[in-house]
Amino acid sequence: MKLIILDRDGVINQDSDTFIKSPDEWIPIPGSLEAIARLNHAGYRVVVATNQSGIVRGLFDLETLNLIHKKMYRMVQEVGGLIDAVFFCPDLDETHPYRKPNPGMLLEIVRRLKCSLQGVPVVGDSVRDIRAARAANAWPLLVRTGKGTRTLEREAESCANVLVFDHLAAVTDYLIHSTE
Repeated sequence: MKLIILDRDGVINQDSDTFIKSPDEWIPIPGSLEAIARLNHAGYRVVVATNQSGIVRGLFDLETLNLIHKKMYRMVQEVGGLIDAVFFCPDLDETHPYRKPNPGMLLEIVRRLKCSLQGVPVVGDSVRDIRAARAANAWPLLVRTGKGTRTLEREAESCANVLVFDHLAAVTDYLIHSTE
């Protein structure tokens, strides 16, 4: 099984420092939905792993998060793609094992899908994503969208030896062409 794990905000959709709090605020990054469809057609299962502390902060509730994800699923399907699952952690506590940069969410994906993370690309836009991927023995990739450019500027040392791409579509091009 070929698997890819994507962060949500800043990788698939536009990010906001004030959180994505409603389906109307969930706006895909140009080309990201098509990139997911292309990954599917190349044999990848796509799973999303996202911190969603806005729930605990009282900015939105679980029902609203489900509506946001329903919109994401629908829009990906409209371009011929499929997201297999969304894993999220609403916790604010940095020590919570599922909250990135901790690897718990990624390890739960492995447990549920009965696979290994060895060589599995984990695409994110923050140092949290990189650290979680490394802690789970996965393959961290960074995109410049979302907080990616800021991450590169502020956390250059943490980004050492991490491949950097302009956006998810560029990651998709790289993965598809490197396995041909």
